[in-house]
Amino acid sequence: MSAVISPFTQRRVLPGFPLAMGVTLGYLGIIVLLPLIALVLKALDIGWDQFVGIVTSPRTIAAFRVTFLCALGATLFNAVYGLALAWVLARYEFPGKRLLDALVDVPFALPTAVAGLALAALFAKNGWYGSVLEPLGITVIFTPLGIAAAMAFTSLPFVVRQVQPVLEDISPDVEEAAVSLGASDLVTFRKIIFPAIFPALLAGSSLAFSRSLGEFGAIIFIAGNQPGYSEIAALLTFIRLEEYDYPAAAAVASVLLASALVLLMITNLLQAWHLRYIGRGD
Repeated sequence: MSAVISPFTQRRVLPGFPLAMGVTLGYLGIIVLLPLIALVLKALDIGWDQFVGIVTSPRTIAAFRVTFLCALGATLFNAVYGLALAWVLARYEFPGKRLLDALVDVPFALPTAVAGLALAALFAKNGWYGSVLEPLGITVIFTPLGIAAAMAFTSLPFVVRQVQPVLEDISPDVEEAAVSLGASDLVTFRKIIFPAIFPALLAGSSLAFSRSLGEFGAIIFIAGNQPGYSEIAALLTFIRLEEYDYPAAAAVASVLLASALVLLMITNLLQAWHLRYIGRGD
């Protein structure tokens, strides 16, 4: 008589789940959650009135405005250019494709300070780009435009790497069917392709925006760091730390943290809604 194997005694596909989950949660708590909790507690330790006074001071408001507007501009650029680059990498074969695919990840591997120095050299008045843009009346270095350029450089891979695999998974048969039914290229993209890649594009853009909010090394070399004009919130946090004003630094940093978390939460909700909408449409 064969013994009846209870579902609770069956061997798991991935053994050691309790241990793996415990180690994972422990690492997450020690490396990620505890520093964030310490930051929030440090910011709240100064009292609500002082916290509001710090984050609403004219210099802080100006730093937030520059940071968020430049991050938004960089994210919009990356959403368009990143989608185009992912499309080329996913749909076409050409000499040098593997090299181009590898270059997409360079901002991940390159130290941000090196990226900032390189961008500053390129966009300087006598640089390769600056010497062309300056006669046209376009100044990039030491302006918010330079901040946006640095943010776009460091956050581009997030969009490309989110969208590219989704494009590669879309079956050509679906597009061919749409074309055979008389749909134009624009209609095929709008009705077939874009709904499929929208969650990935939204996720990549959100990650790019969050990365841009916290970018520091690539920006300080090209921004000029002029308070009220080209000073970002991350730099203001660093300045407050150098002044040993830890509560003010924690207050500014906590606003950036809260903004990134809220954005990611909204993105997840939009993705879930979009998937439910597509499911109802099917």
